[in-house]
Amino acid sequence: LDGHVLLGWLSSCALLGLLACTPRPSAAYFGLTGNEPLTILPLTSEMEEAAVKAHYKVCDRLKLEKKQRRMCRRDPGVAETLMEAISMSALECQYQFRFERWNCTLEGRYRASLLKRGFKETAFLYAISSAGLTHAMAKACSAGRMERCTCDEAPDLENREAWQWGGCGDNLKYSNKFVKEFLGRKPNKDLRARVDFHNNLVGMKVIKAGVETTCKCHGVSGSCTVRTCWRQLSPFHEIGKQLKQKYETSLKVGSTTNEATGEGDISPPKKSIPGHSDQIPRTTDLVYIDDSPSFCMMSRYSPGTSGRKCYKDKNCDSICCGRGHNTQSRVVTRPCQCQVRWCCYVECKQCTQREEVYTCKD
Repeated sequence: LDGHVLLGWLSSCALLGLLACTPRPSAAYFGLTGNEPLTILPLTSEMEEAAVKAHYKVCDRLKLEKKQRRMCRRDPGVAETLMEAISMSALECQYQFRFERWNCTLEGRYRASLLKRGFKETAFLYAISSAGLTHAMAKACSAGRMERCTCDEAPDLENREAWQWGGCGDNLKYSNKFVKEFLGRKPNKDLRARVDFHNNLVGMKVIKAGVETTCKCHGVSGSCTVRTCWRQLSPFHEIGKQLKQKYETSLKVGSTTNEATGEGDISPPKKSIPGHSDQIPRTTDLVYIDDSPSFCMMSRYSPGTSGRKCYKDKNCDSICCGRGHNTQSRVVTRPCQCQVRWCCYVECKQCTQREEVYTCKD
């Protein structure tokens, strides 16, 4: 299996208008580790049977390989978590590239063309998608939305006690195991497949590096005679920010053959390319194999920047690719001078002001 499926969901969710999907919480199951036999729990009522059929339909609607569809079906919480990961990844990509020429356009025809090439932007899409799935799955476990996993079983932490005190750790161990199985094994020949696999792992590693230990004290007058600790993932906005930085410093690579194993390795391009580093990529670097287009004009990869809103003295020169920009003056009315009133509402005035809007010329 390769990672193209993950990007397929990201686009399909956007096209279906599901960017605001919010999973419904389900009952929490305690004592589950994720090592139980891969069987569907027995149905006990017609309502549960209907719920199972509903989540089967979601799994079938997503663009999944046979093995991935089976993994989606085996736990009712997986389908909802996949949809949440799609939403989170798409929105974060669009947020991180909102001021760029390529603003994470995910319409079907552009996405399909982009995924056929190994651009820097493709590398970011693979990384943010695998990171989104890893993050969403770990959170779903700790929130009790999954049947096959629950709180993180961290060393020196008692799972039931942590849950009792409200300190349920995000289950990154189960999440990593699930995502690695879901995305498939490392390819050993095709360079593009190895690059995609590498970038998937970068997204997962950024999630792991952002895990923090959070503690809460339970004692007389707030003393720490009793303390509960749990592990918590960084906010996904922080993950997106780090991956954007990795995108900015991503490395162009080629392929070599490992003489000891006979397998292909990712390495700097054989020919030295002006403006490109010969640095050997690390396991935490995003890598790509094709130079990106300019994204200035409409092409198979993007709609271009004609008519795009820009910000004067900030990014108009870059976004508009030297074509210049139009200036339009408009009057807008917004809430202003807001005050909190006792007890429970906010009172605002309506202020009218004139503002200028800048858009790129054709």
